[in-house]
Amino acid sequence: MSDSVLTIERRERVAILTMNRPESLNALNRELQDSIMQTCQELRNDDDVWAAVLTGAGRGFCSGADMRGGSGSSDEQPGRQERLDVYGWVGRLAMAIYRTLDKPIIAAVNGVAAGAGMSVALACDIRIGTEKTRFKVVFIERSLSPDTGMSFFLPRIVGYSRACDLIYSSRFVEADEAYRIGLLDRLVPADRLLDEALELANQIAFWPPVAMQSTRRVLQQSMESTLEEQLRNESFGLNFARRAPHDLQESRDSFLERRPPWFTGQ
Repeated sequence: MSDSVLTIERRERVAILTMNRPESLNALNRELQDSIMQTCQELRNDDDVWAAVLTGAGRGFCSGADMRGGSGSSDEQPGRQERLDVYGWVGRLAMAIYRTLDKPIIAAVNGVAAGAGMSVALACDIRIGTEKTRFKVVFIERSLSPDTGMSFFLPRIVGYSRACDLIYSSRFVEADEAYRIGLLDRLVPADRLLDEALELANQIAFWPPVAMQSTRRVLQQSMESTLEEQLRNESFGLNFARRAPHDLQESRDSFLERRPPWFTGQ
């Protein structure tokens, strides 16, 4: 494992991002936050990456903000631009994963995901966990209200009243319950976690990437739209997906020729 706080490994069309601060259960200090945000932008611009997996080194996924480093995990005073930033680092981190990285991303939740670390997992499109996975909202224990998109993602994933239960009580949610209420989409053996996440990422990366990016965008828009707005979003998404004429033709040709398709993103 590299000394970098965020390691990146390429497996063909899939990028594996590993938060690499195992001594602190991958707590979010300023360096790790910035690395995640920068990497999301870089992967957005990398046409060779069609899907991503985010996980944590060691026995934890991410324990949230690094309390030892203070708010924002930096002893430096924020600059003027940062002071005027209405999102703050917590908002920008959520936006980087959910919006900036416009390709499917899977959270392989290998251990505890707490506070902002839980929010990071929720910002991903799909979450896979094991019997060792645990979630904890934490914010109320720190005399804080939710951040890093928690108040947006959690009610949409588990429902309003269940989100209230988890946020107000700040209790641990063990793997079985997490799977039952939808915090986890798949529950797999611990020694198979990364393999299962990669298998799913490769299944996603098999399909035409422009259509996949359009699909992800339309699904995200559905979280905030009326039916009428969403029908317009779907129409725009179809036009966007058609901007890859090779893949559009390949999908038809492979079907008629009864062979596996080979998509290129063109």
